[in-house]
Amino acid sequence: MESVANLNKSLKAILEEKRNHRRVLVLYGRHLSQHFIIEQQEALHPKNIVQELAEREMDVIVLVDYTLEEPDRRYLVEGPFKLNLAEDFQGWLIGKDGGIKHTFKKPLDPQELFKIVDSMPMRQEEMKKQ
Repeated sequence: MESVANLNKSLKAILEEKRNHRRVLVLYGRHLSQHFIIEQQEALHPKNIVQELAEREMDVIVLVDYTLEEPDRRYLVEGPFKLNLAEDFQGWLIGKDGGIKHTFKKPLDPQELFKIVDSMPMRQEEMKKQ
């Protein structure tokens, strides 16, 4: 799991680098709601789940409000994410094409996440080739 604060790049730049190569699960939480981020990270941490994330070519980016630089915060609010800063937790599933495929406001069960990903047309094609 990556943190934008540790990568020394903007969120927009990181997502652009991953476009056409990786799916991305972006998790955002405010300082007072870090338990949601921790809950989501713990759900994605077991070895079998990590393997399923890898199989689906998926990365996870964690954003904690107080660590965000102003350009990243502005991108979340004004860009395609349309983040409501009043929300304690929000997550977005981004497809390889860079589009937001699913938005959620509570931690997502990994199997539900994989069901959403596996229903996506590009993933369907990938599964046929395996």
